[in-house]
Amino acid sequence: MQKTVLNESHRKLGAHMVDFGGWEMPLHYGSQIEEHHAVRRDCGMFDVSHMCAVDIVGDESHTFLRGLLANDVQKLKLPGKALYSVMLNDNGGVVDDLIVYRLDDTHFRLVVNAATTEKDLAWMVDRLEAWKMNATVAPRRDLAMLAVQGPNARERVWQAIPDLKSATRDMPPFFGRQVGDVFVGRTGYTGEDGFEISLPAVQVAPLWERLLALGVAPCGLGARDTLRLEAGMSLYGQDMDEATSPLDAGLAWTVDINDPRDFVGKAALQRRGQTWLFAGLVLLERGVLRAHQKVETAHGMGLVTSGTFSPTMQRAIGLARLPPGVTFGNTVRVEIRDRLFEARVVKPPFVRHGTILV
Repeated sequence: MQKTVLNESHRKLGAHMVDFGGWEMPLHYGSQIEEHHAVRRDCGMFDVSHMCAVDIVGDESHTFLRGLLANDVQKLKLPGKALYSVMLNDNGGVVDDLIVYRLDDTHFRLVVNAATTEKDLAWMVDRLEAWKMNATVAPRRDLAMLAVQGPNARERVWQAIPDLKSATRDMPPFFGRQVGDVFVGRTGYTGEDGFEISLPAVQVAPLWERLLALGVAPCGLGARDTLRLEAGMSLYGQDMDEATSPLDAGLAWTVDINDPRDFVGKAALQRRGQTWLFAGLVLLERGVLRAHQKVETAHGMGLVTSGTFSPTMQRAIGLARLPPGVTFGNTVRVEIRDRLFEARVVKPPFVRHGTILV
């Protein structure tokens, strides 16, 4: 099992460690609920060093990514600008979802999921060789990553790394900037403001300790999951995978299907179209929503893809693929342990920036 450079730091804090995609990662440090609330109300940090930064460099890197990704890097007009995209296979299924930053005209940085890193790299290299383009695919395994999230996250990071303040104070969301050895992106997976920070692996433990000393709560995978689900953010392997179209996973907004530009999977998406409604569910009775539960509707059966108990809303919530004809505001029934429980169909997100939206 692989370990991040902060593995020993997690153990010293008493973290409950679990296997996550072949990586030993902290699930929580005592209370998943307290970690969740720390991010919503103040500031928390996550070790995300299991994820991989991949640099795409070369004269044709821009052209390569325009063909590889469903979202269009042509939108990235300014250095540092980022966008969220899916990378598709020829059948229109999702190889991975990722963030891509434009660093300059010939240098882009992707951040891909941990469990799919090797598959992603092989797919990118295969496409690059098939298209015979002048670019390289370079995984940055020398870097570690921290996500510092919450309404007070930026202030805490500036306290820990004072040199970042002047460079990032006016940086808008979904931008990134290199400041010395540190790359800072104003991005996240929680529905709160904050930074995702990449830096040389040898420097991450001292930064972790400085943030701890400033009162930043260490947070594990459990809180990360409840936060992202409240924020209506999809999880690869649950809400989407290689057999799932992004159009059926609530990600049509990341796909330029009507643009003249061609990209891998476009023809398959155009043939298939959208066949499911991807929606949120709020359980109206006591119970917990979980992945793979069946959803009974007036228009046929659907399926819960992700579910949890929302610490912010104090209700069970989930994401689901539902048959055509179901609309937001409808009431459906979810099968939980051989019983049917009523749930309301809503449009995600459920919570953003500490505010309940449904």
